[in-house]
Amino acid sequence: MPIFPHPPFAAYALLDSGNAEKLERFGRYVLRRPDPQALWRPRLRAAEWEELADLVFVRESDRGGRWERTRGEVPEEWELEVAVGWTEPACLVIRPTPFKHVGLFPEQAVNWAWAEERRVSLAAGGRIEGAPRMLNLFAYTGAASVFAAKSGWAVTHVDASRASLDWAAENARASALDANAIRWMFDDALAFARRELRRGNTYHGILADPPSYGRGPKGEKWELDQGLAPLLDACSALLDTESGSFVALSTYAVGYSPLAYANMLREFGQGEIETGELALPEETPGGGTALPRLLPCGFCARFTRA
Repeated sequence: MPIFPHPPFAAYALLDSGNAEKLERFGRYVLRRPDPQALWRPRLRAAEWEELADLVFVRESDRGGRWERTRGEVPEEWELEVAVGWTEPACLVIRPTPFKHVGLFPEQAVNWAWAEERRVSLAAGGRIEGAPRMLNLFAYTGAASVFAAKSGWAVTHVDASRASLDWAAENARASALDANAIRWMFDDALAFARRELRRGNTYHGILADPPSYGRGPKGEKWELDQGLAPLLDACSALLDTESGSFVALSTYAVGYSPLAYANMLREFGQGEIETGELALPEETPGGGTALPRLLPCGFCARFTRA
């Protein structure tokens, strides 16, 4: 299975992983948290993990846990300036939550950079009037939306969690975006996509990172096995006919093969399909040149219209 190459950015590093945990640096602070994919042994000694970690996640139940500070000066949240490739830098709020997430998913950097490549390619065609339009579904705290808006996309950001939507708006403000730079939609992704179809709207880029299960703001139930096919049907109809328009689908912790996603994307028509894994490379010991160990972070499938 191909692995999408991860573009490094200085604000983040995966220092080590193993024993179902990972050790990561977000700016000035090092976090230790669970990761079920890390089945191997850590490279660093246990004492080194203890010495390096500023925050440690302690699981209390299958629904979450708490963060323990090993040093008193670690704040409740902090801002992180992130630049990936030639994307415009963004300032993102890192906030460790009881669900072990921190508001930033570094493995998605490959899609942030890829979306910027697609924008440049679309602009080079000279056939689009105004800014290209991007739809970000299940957009969470909005790193992709902020990067895209700063680079010149007209972004519509959709999420069914009010807390996530507010967090994404914080990221936009911290990144000095104009209040109207992003169209914020507190909505169920599939319901919104179907309404956009009825309105006759189209998009040059669509990002979707659906969970396996979720709830919409009006109690709508989302289950990936039931909802993904209708969602992709809607995305196929929403995708602009312009050559170079694209859809990127990513998933985590689900049991489906990327080949299944590729088969669904073939229904979009003529175009290029890429499938593979998202992965984070560990720092190599001493900055050496050996190939880094990779931490699996989910699957991704992309369609680019011919």
